[in-house]
Amino acid sequence: MKVAVVDYGSGNLASASRAVALAAERAALDAEVLITSDPAAIRSADRIVLPGQGAFADCMDGLAAVAGLREALDDAVGAGTPFLGICVGMQLMAERGLEYGATDGLGWIGGEITRMPAPGLRLPQMGWNGLDFTPGSHPLLEGLAPGDHVYFTHSYSLTDGRGEECLATTDYGGPVVAMVARGNRAGTQFHPEKSQEVGLTIMGNFLRWSP
Repeated sequence: MKVAVVDYGSGNLASASRAVALAAERAALDAEVLITSDPAAIRSADRIVLPGQGAFADCMDGLAAVAGLREALDDAVGAGTPFLGICVGMQLMAERGLEYGATDGLGWIGGEITRMPAPGLRLPQMGWNGLDFTPGSHPLLEGLAPGDHVYFTHSYSLTDGRGEECLATTDYGGPVVAMVARGNRAGTQFHPEKSQEVGLTIMGNFLRWSP
């Protein structure tokens, strides 16, 4: 199995790739993890991971700045390659982001990325928080229990999304979308690579996932 961790100038590439490799090892999967911006490598990958950190618009600009990268992602994911977006990588799946003005996203899921209301709480949300989901509702949640904690760091989140695409939420002054999935496309608002055992479980589920 070849796993492409997309390098477009954003995201914790080294830690994400290490987490994928460790999850593969624990799941007894033979995986080659490649940090790459090469469109050909992305098209030929068996799994695609898109990390992300920073502002939505900057990350979309980063994708556009690498010749052929956006097209390779559209082609590979459109052909059914399982995809996992992490943090801003998940946000880019939405229709648009409103951080520093409106910016079109990939349009793979419904909704837009807006600043979190978080009444009475500080932003960014930074630290551990529990997940709320229905057990058994999706293969990516296998082995997890409601209340399991994962690591967040963000000030913006998905709003006006489609209910059927939301796998899990967390609470930060109200419900916040924490995981999404539509077909072979999935995303986590939190950082599985920083979420210890829970994060490795999700990564392992992603590597075994056959949507």
